[in-house]
Amino acid sequence: MSSFDRREALGLGMAAAAALTLPGRAWAASDPVVTTVHGRVRGTREDGVQVFKGIRYGADTGPRRFQAPQPPAPWREVKDALAYGAACPQTRFDEPQSEDCLFLNVWTPEAKAGGNRPVMVYIHGGAYSHGSGSDALYDGTRLAHRGDVVVVTLNHRLNAFGHLYLGRLAGPAYAQSGNAGILDLVLALHWVRDSIAAFGGDPGRVMLFGQSGGGAKIATLMGTPVAQGLFHRAATMSGQQITASGPLNATARARTYLEALGLTPERAGEAATLPVERLLSALNAADPIHGVAGQGMGGLYWGPVLDDQVLARHPFYPDAPAQSAGIPMIIGNTHDETRLLIGGGDPATFNLTWDQVPFLLAKHMRVDINPDLVVAEYREMYPDYGPSDVFFSATTAGRSWRAAVMEAEARAAQAQALGQGAGEKGRRPPTPTS
Repeated sequence: MSSFDRREALGLGMAAAAALTLPGRAWAASDPVVTTVHGRVRGTREDGVQVFKGIRYGADTGPRRFQAPQPPAPWREVKDALAYGAACPQTRFDEPQSEDCLFLNVWTPEAKAGGNRPVMVYIHGGAYSHGSGSDALYDGTRLAHRGDVVVVTLNHRLNAFGHLYLGRLAGPAYAQSGNAGILDLVLALHWVRDSIAAFGGDPGRVMLFGQSGGGAKIATLMGTPVAQGLFHRAATMSGQQITASGPLNATARARTYLEALGLTPERAGEAATLPVERLLSALNAADPIHGVAGQGMGGLYWGPVLDDQVLARHPFYPDAPAQSAGIPMIIGNTHDETRLLIGGGDPATFNLTWDQVPFLLAKHMRVDINPDLVVAEYREMYPDYGPSDVFFSATTAGRSWRAAVMEAEARAAQAQALGQGAGEKGRRPPTPTS
């Protein structure tokens, strides 16, 4: 080797060694550093708000797939919190994905203990199958600045990773597998309780808010015993959860999913070791549970399970959960959301004739009712509505408004009972199928 080659090699080696010792980002003395319950994190300043992204609140779920989450191992060094963490593995999604997905993000006017600002924890939508707290729509900068609040968004387990119920197939280790994603949310709320004061937030004034699946998750948390006391206000938009999946229905779904994976029920435990890609490939197997009209509801339903472990009652059936009676709750729904949920995939629904509406309604209604009667009633109530207007109004009412009204009525009845004293509850109707 020539002397030039030796000098060049030495220089490259020194440069490489120097690169290894440099921090991943040049940081300024003004960059905020906060001590969380697990260790110190360094954020940054953006548009007058201090931002911390990708804070770990739970350990990698991969080694304990389908099981309850665990807190992360504490760390001593200062970790950069400058980039979002991975989302739960899912289909039709272009963000980084991993089973190591228990991360959250914080926006605060000032990361300083004693700030006592209200805390707003946003739970993302996407049913229980898709999404993450890293969507650009959920950036908390403006809300933190305008509302003088601390904003938190988070990622958690979804679809089969968060709700495949193997309790009746794979033994006690998986008794809580149907609600692993709910337990992730509980663990995140424990982090908020224990760490948010260091970010200027008041752990005694935590509000959960979410849309679609996020609202449903909040409704579920209101009836989840291990979540009691971890939040103090709730707001749900276009997302309700009256009942959870029963354990037998959830097991039937698990059997269908295992079959799509090529596994027998006796080999259910092997799902915990399969490659992620294989688990994702089986998510859209046809749901074996049929609606009252004898029609399946499409792909497999993923959501909370009445497992008598995490959930011992339905979230809002037969009444509102007593544990959250003191939590103020806002329940809302968009006016015509099926213009997106149905019309977004079927443009023909925007140009229906009156003859087409009853047949199409029958395909989308969630209850067994005469669609001709529904159309007639809507036409009488709203004489200015055209065929597509009636279709979208009726499908929205049946899909979302019905559950919103049920939750609101249950809360109103609960408030009245608490105000007048517990009275005769009367006969309870049979539990609806979920």
